[in-house]
Order: sequence, then structure tokens, then C-alpha cells
Amino acid sequence: MTAPPLRVDIAVCTFRREALAETLASLARLIVPPGVRLRVVVADNDAEPSARAGVEAARPFLSMEVIYVHCPAGNISIARNACLDEADADFVAFVDDDETVEPQWLDRLLAEAQAQDADVVLGPVRALYRPDAPAWMRQGDFHATRPVWVNGEIRTGYTCNVLMRLAAPALAGRRFDLALGRSGGEDTAFFDQVHRAGGRIAFAEDAWVNEPVPSSRASFSWLAQRRLRMGQTHGRLLAERHEGAARAGAAALAAAKCAACLAGAGALAFLPVRRNRFLLRGLLHAGAVGGLFGARAIEPYGKLEAAR
Repeated sequence: MTAPPLRVDIAVCTFRREALAETLASLARLIVPPGVRLRVVVADNDAEPSARAGVEAARPFLSMEVIYVHCPAGNISIARNACLDEADADFVAFVDDDETVEPQWLDRLLAEAQAQDADVVLGPVRALYRPDAPAWMRQGDFHATRPVWVNGEIRTGYTCNVLMRLAAPALAGRRFDLALGRSGGEDTAFFDQVHRAGGRIAFAEDAWVNEPVPSSRASFSWLAQRRLRMGQTHGRLLAERHEGAARAGAAALAAAKCAACLAGAGALAFLPVRRNRFLLRGLLHAGAVGGLFGARAIEPYGKLEAAR
């Protein structure tokens, strides 16, 4: 008896990005593993259905079914949840609308999920810099994305390159927090909850996606805002687990780490890669202090400058 196909939905959330065409073109070049049935779900988070025409233009070049969902507006969690609501698959993979996937990307994610019996598999994101990007930025590869290990395990994740097993108990019925859909960090919170519910998160080191770094993001100020926001998200997650003196202690520790990072940056003032890495780490800890005490989150999502 022939086994039923393994169903995989590839989800792409989009907001006014012309680069979506390149993302869909790269999906057309995927090497689909035997016995796998693919669908693509595009969730358009603009107030108007601005991505519809581009999705329709891409249909003839894609060998898999394409689902277009209009889910306004300006809140990435709405779009991510629309993809999960639309999903009719064993696995859902997320990529961003400014990324392109390597031909064997999906095969490697699925292989790692099977090898590790994982509920979530993350892949690396390769940053593609323009020639005019600052030398320190290119040398330090500040825009690349990989998971963080804590005591030998991955405790959270991201949606720019991920595969999720929908039937896993830690994922069943779970959705992204709408309150974080404008500030970002909704994916960090989502996968933190998956881990806390017993979900196993693995890493497929060769499941590459590529992300160009536009001029609008090739600056220290953009990286600084991003690290500060990431710290705020981490602080909010810590606040959920700490009350009273414990919360004050966590804030004191984060403040001490921030001070140490700033001191390190000062000591390495003439070494830009190491200096900026310390500065950005310090901003991460500063954001954590704010997040622990409910500071208002930075809200870049849904703005044109954040979408370019």
C-alpha cells in the first residue's frame, strides 16, 4: 500500500515588498524530496491586497499550489497566525519575503527533523551585503541569523528560516501574540513558549536561506534599534517568570552586563568589529532592563521604512 504524501506548507508573510517575487522564484527552484507534497501560503499584511498581483504573476512558474490570504493590517502576528490557520499539512515552514531559499533548503530541514525527532528545526540566514556596506559590518557579519544555545540546548527561535511539526503537542493550537505584532519579538516569545511546553528545537546547519541587506539596514543605528528591541522582548519573557525581588535581581544582573559591555567597548574603541559587538550587546541588556519593568516597546513593523 502506498504511503500518503508528507504534506508541507511554506508560509511567506509579506508587507509591500517587491522582493517577494524573488522569494517565490527561489521556491520554484526547490528540489522537492520524494513523497512530499508542497503548498505555498502567502499572507498579505497590507491594508490593501497589494501583493495579490505579484502572487498571481508567479503562479505559472510554481509547480505547487499557491494560496493567497489577505490579512490586514500592519501586525505581523496577524499574518503569521493566518498562515497557521490556513495550514493543511504535517509541517509548516516560514521564510521572510525578502529572502531566497537554496534548492536543498527544505530537504535539509526535513532530514534534521527526522534525525533529531524535533518539533522545530531552525536554519541559518546568510546576510548578503552591498559593496558600500561598512567594512566592520561585513567583516563581523552582524546581520546573519543563527540560533543561540544555552547549556547545550536551543530555547527559542525565529521565523525567518524554520520548519515546525504541527502535530507536536507543544505546537498544537499555538498562535503568535498579537500584542507583539508591531514591535517584533513575537517569534522569540512563540518559540520560548514551545520550548517551555516541552518542544524540542533543533538546528539544520546546511539549510540555508539568503537575505540581502539593503542600504536602509546597513547602519549602526538600525542594528542598535534591533538589539534594543530584542532585549525588550527578552526582558518581557523574564518578567513573566520573576516577581518582586527576583525581578529586581534579574534587572540588576542585566544592568551589570550592560555596564560591562560598555566598558569593553571603550577598551576596544579602535577595533570597530569588537567595539560595535560589545556596544550592541550592551544595548541588548539595556533593553532587557526596560522590558523587565514594562517599558514601551519599539514598534517598527508596518512602517514603510521597516518594510524596504
